[in-house]
Amino acid sequence: MRYALISDIHGNLPALEAVLADIGRRPDVAATYHLGDLVGYAPWPNEVVDLIGARSIPGVSGNYDSTVASDYKHCGCRYEDPRQEQLSHESFVWTKAHVQPATRAALAALPFRIDVRPMGGHIGGPTVILVHGAPTLNTLYWTEDRPDSFRMKMAELAGARPGDVLAFGHTHVPWHAEVEGVHFVNTGSVGRPKDGDWRAGYVMLDVEPGRVGVRVIRVEYDVERAARAILASELPHEFAMFLRTGGRSLSATTEAGSAS
Repeated sequence: MRYALISDIHGNLPALEAVLADIGRRPDVAATYHLGDLVGYAPWPNEVVDLIGARSIPGVSGNYDSTVASDYKHCGCRYEDPRQEQLSHESFVWTKAHVQPATRAALAALPFRIDVRPMGGHIGGPTVILVHGAPTLNTLYWTEDRPDSFRMKMAELAGARPGDVLAFGHTHVPWHAEVEGVHFVNTGSVGRPKDGDWRAGYVMLDVEPGRVGVRVIRVEYDVERAARAILASELPHEFAMFLRTGGRSLSATTEAGSAS
């Protein structure tokens, strides 16, 4: 069974449109799922949620989704430096002010976790467990450098067994690892990659008994359309360069400031 997993769209409508078009051109995709953080950082929160709803794409709640829906005091994001922290707060305030009631209701209705059983519920087979950050919290950052002991602890908490897949996003950097037969898949980011590649990213997941295939797919999109929309909005203008550089612009600015 083949699934497309998308995550961390963050209000970037051109990136989402390009990814969904790419998925639509690929054969044998049984379903598309999103792994949360539909809104934040880009100026199309309502349009992104509307498109996800129009395509009937099921998914889970990211930290940005749940905090916007509940009007929480902050987004539960991790900050690499004080400047990014400041910009993140500005984005969060803007997003909460611009989401429509229907968008907020749709975000509030997202579940924390989805389990997908490709073989059906009546016979044994692998389970694909979908969360945003980790099985415990949607704010927990799970990077590739975490040790295998941490991965297996998360697998235990999720109830994952050999042959199962535990998929998540949140860090905006894709990776895949297998430990003791359990597959751990970070889907990267559709709308705000942080790995130096500006292209939208998602994962194509193939699951069958005894085999799991993971492909990270990158898709070019109209990043200048997204950048221009950010510059025309009241969002921090730094977000435009962030998209153009795949997340490298703010880190480079910080390093330059530290050296001066």
